This record gives sequence, C-alpha cells and structure tokens, in this order.
Amino acid sequence: MNKADLKQERTCVIIKPDGVKRGLVGECIKRVEQRGLKLIATKMMRASEIQAEKHYPGTKEWLVGMGGKTLETYAKYGKDAKKELGTNDPLKIGQMVYEWNTEFLTSGPVVVMVFSGIHAIDMVRKIVGKTLPVFAEMGTIRGDFSVDSPALANAGKRAVHNLIHASGDPEEAEREIKHWFTEKEIHDYKRAEEDIMF
Repeated sequence: MNKADLKQERTCVIIKPDGVKRGLVGECIKRVEQRGLKLIATKMMRASEIQAEKHYPGTKEWLVGMGGKTLETYAKYGKDAKKELGTNDPLKIGQMVYEWNTEFLTSGPVVVMVFSGIHAIDMVRKIVGKTLPVFAEMGTIRGDFSVDSPALANAGKRAVHNLIHASGDPEEAEREIKHWFTEKEIHDYKRAEEDIMF
C-alpha cells in the first residue's frame, strides 16, 4: 500500500435512529473530524427494509456468529436462551438478531457517512467504542452516551441501542460504502491542516 492510499482509507459510519433522535449527530461528526478524519459523503435518510437487510451480510456464517454471541450473553448473565427465545440453535437466534437489527435500522431516520484518512477504519472504531455499550470505554461515543445492555435487548427481543455503526474492516467498509453511496456522492478535497498533520 502506498502513502497516498494510507491517507485515503475510507470507512462507513451510520448514526442510528437512537443517535439521531437524541440529537447526537453533530457530536458524533465532531469527534471524528477533530481526530483529523475527513467527511467525504453524508446523507440523512429513512432506510427501507431492503436497504437495512442488505447493510448486514446475512450469510450463514454471520448469522451463526451473531447467534453465538447472543448465547454467550445469556450464559454470562445466567439466563436460559431456550426458555426466553424458544431455541438454543445459534443459526435461528442469529436470524432473530438479524430481524431485530433490521427493524431498528428502519425505525427512524439515520445519517449515513463516509470518512477518509490515515487508518480511518481503526480510528473510527476506537472513537465510537466497543459494540456493546456496557464494555465501551468512557471517552468513546458509546461509552459516554449509551447505556443499553445486550441482556436487556435480548429480553426485549430487540437490537442493542448503541447509537452508531462503524465498519469493522476494509472489506466491510468497501461493501457498505457501495451499498449506501454512488461514487458521485463521494467528494474528495484537501483539509486545511493535512500538510501539517501528516
């Protein structure tokens, strides 16, 4: 990877309906921008069910992984998944989580963005904090503003309300950016401090 590519790594960020409804759009953008990352695409929209479904991979491997994480949460908090969800099958539970996530993403407006810069993917993940708010460090977006719990979400048969999504790796970022934006909607420009920062 050459120097120019390093400076232009791109990541997808979505402020979810709970973040929008709580008035945290500006705060989220501010935290990412002040780290030196460049906002190169943004739009507010109400995602359709199909758009929300296609945001997530939905593969068997992904579903089983989500189901496995849910079963781990149940075990950690001494809950009986079969009793509460009607099954112990990670694939079936993963399908439930997929439906809950889709319902949540379509429950209100979202703000979808693309940021670019050095190590944009890892930097944004660090800024937003761990996926589960209970484990997110103070000083991160989720650590400072989200209090939801996977145990509470599972009991309510809904998605975890964690304010914001950030791509996890380059493949995911590329897939998500193509899903939400056309290349014409993505803009390149030079921030004033780029020559000083790197």
